[in-house]
Amino acid sequence: MPEVIIPTLPASADTAWLFPGQGAQAVGMGKDLYDEIPAARAVFDTADEALGFSLSTLCFEGPEDELTRTINTQPALVTHGIASLVAAIDAGTVTTQAAYVAGHSLGEYAALIAAGSLSFADGLRLVRERGRLMQEACDAHPGTMAVVLGLQREQVAALCEQHGASLCNENAPGNISIGGTAAAVEATGEAAKAAGAVRVLPLNVAGAFHTPLMQTAADGMRTVLASAPFEAPRMPVISNVTAQPLTAGAQFVAELTDQVTSPVLWIDDVRTMLGAGVTSFIEFGPGKVLTGALKRTEASAVLRNVGTAAEARATE
Repeated sequence: MPEVIIPTLPASADTAWLFPGQGAQAVGMGKDLYDEIPAARAVFDTADEALGFSLSTLCFEGPEDELTRTINTQPALVTHGIASLVAAIDAGTVTTQAAYVAGHSLGEYAALIAAGSLSFADGLRLVRERGRLMQEACDAHPGTMAVVLGLQREQVAALCEQHGASLCNENAPGNISIGGTAAAVEATGEAAKAAGAVRVLPLNVAGAFHTPLMQTAADGMRTVLASAPFEAPRMPVISNVTAQPLTAGAQFVAELTDQVTSPVLWIDDVRTMLGAGVTSFIEFGPGKVLTGALKRTEASAVLRNVGTAAEARATE
């Protein structure tokens, strides 16, 4: 099977590559990349071969209910993110290697592939298994999530502790997701509104991701990851769990296990990169979830999105 190679580029001191997580997917994602840019087409073809079914058809044509199944969404987003990266390199609009790379939740797998720590085919098989285990955990331990807008993390954490929910992620100031059983999330949401939250919005998700309800999935991933062939990354990968740079292949088994049940404090990841001198961020994948959050975190950051053939060719 042909392997997807991410070329080693001249180093950059001030740029980071970002990869989104679950929720960014949409039917039609990657179709123009496949049709117009051969390097991207090779990524989708390799994904189909590695997984043993036509992931590309699912991305391009749906149906939506199949694409949004966790077991399918996760490899679909990794494939689209890597296809977008190689398309931009092929088009000559990305000419330097990032100083740092980071991914939101499952996007961390795409980040590891981009950094050369994990092969594309191995990464796809891992996220496919991750999706399967997470769906099993959702079925066995039903849960839900909601977004709390307008409160500080410490306030929301205290309310979660009081009412049995968990922090799931913080993507931007005052934008915090919580998760747990339906009763715990509802009680925490009501308490948040009483404490002054601007809004509490239920999320249409399969379960309570990044909470202790995913422990069986984390246990399963620990076993699978133990035999994965991780290499040292070409550039540091910012941890979802600690927001610190990871530079050794041996660190990723614990990282990818722990992130299944730990909150993704994305705002901390962004602040780590900003503090290290990053001023420019490129998000590879569908939509603009991460750059949208970045605008609310650091208005001066230079932001770019690459998820279509036109964006891959764009010089600004």
